[in-house]
Amino acid sequence: MTAPGRRRMPLSLLLLPIALVAGLLSVVVGPAHIGLADMLAAIEGRGDPIVRAILLELRLPRAILGLLVGAMLGAGGAALQGYLRNPLAEPAVLGVSGTAALGAVIAIYFKLADAHPWLVPLFAILGAIVALLPLLGLSARGESALTLILAGVALSTLAGAGISLALNLSPNPFAAMEITSWLLGSLEDRSFKDVLIALPCVAIGLVMLLGQGRALDALSLGEDGARSLGVDLARVRLRMLAGIAIGVGGAVAVSGAIGFVGLIVPHLVRPLTDRSPSAVLLPSAIAGALLLTIADIAVRLIPTATPLKLGVLTAFVGVPFFVRHLLRERRLW
Repeated sequence: MTAPGRRRMPLSLLLLPIALVAGLLSVVVGPAHIGLADMLAAIEGRGDPIVRAILLELRLPRAILGLLVGAMLGAGGAALQGYLRNPLAEPAVLGVSGTAALGAVIAIYFKLADAHPWLVPLFAILGAIVALLPLLGLSARGESALTLILAGVALSTLAGAGISLALNLSPNPFAAMEITSWLLGSLEDRSFKDVLIALPCVAIGLVMLLGQGRALDALSLGEDGARSLGVDLARVRLRMLAGIAIGVGGAVAVSGAIGFVGLIVPHLVRPLTDRSPSAVLLPSAIAGALLLTIADIAVRLIPTATPLKLGVLTAFVGVPFFVRHLLRERRLW
């Protein structure tokens, strides 16, 4: 176990400052050009109040959320791939993000968010649990990767149907536009209230997932091998369920549906490690934060008539990547 530790920490230490630099760039980059002198004045509490509002009330929460949501999606994808022993697993592909989005849409549709802002992430977490329970049950029975992916497709389709029903029955066009805009995935116009919603959920989710590295390594030998090494599979399953549900639910509640980050990131990180699940977890979290922050900067720089949504960009990048790995792994079915 020493070698993986030696290889994991240098990679994480390399990625961490790059992710932090990307976060700083996210604060700097935007449609409104702000000079360095004005930025320094705003940080010191001087200068134009509009500049301070743009930097500290709009861009800074957006940058923090990009790092938080990306870290959760990256770690969630790595953890699911290790647990299910399926390189195509990730929260969006397996329907977890879709059912979490459905839960949040239900809260928005019935205006529960007006009663308390925590009801949106709570319903998103419950939606994620709805998806994970059958998936983890199928995994425990030793079902194939194809069965798990098809189950995820069914869950995503069901969640999409529920969301479409909410849009169809929306009491007014403004409610439908709000739901549609949220489903496209974006960090635009987020505030520190959203950070306070996402931060505890993502922190709990990351702690629960990053602590499962040894168990995931043991599971790579199969469930019988893991039991012989003393792994309590029921406890691992419960922690995985809770970590993914709480973390992804909280992330989806503030960012909307952003897919494929959890699929892409572990595959980019894995060749730089010893390929054990424990060696991939932490670097995937940091790389996920980096990737989503870069994507969020890109949506501000790409010239479009209307603002490009973050979920749309990640889908355009992620779908070809998913198809490529789907074709590569078909021999396993």
